[in-house]
Amino acid sequence: MRSLACALTLLLAACLALGGCNTVAGFGKDLEKAGEKIKGAASDKKSSN
Repeated sequence: MRSLACALTLLLAACLALGGCNTVAGFGKDLEKAGEKIKGAASDKKSSN
């Protein structure tokens, strides 16, 4: 009974960790796109002056 509880706990922890990795990776991509847009806007502003 105890080993089953340990196995289920480890399985749950693994699922949460893998889900977290995907979330962080997606956030990183979104942040990178936002940075590119800011950089583009700054370049446009600088070239118009």
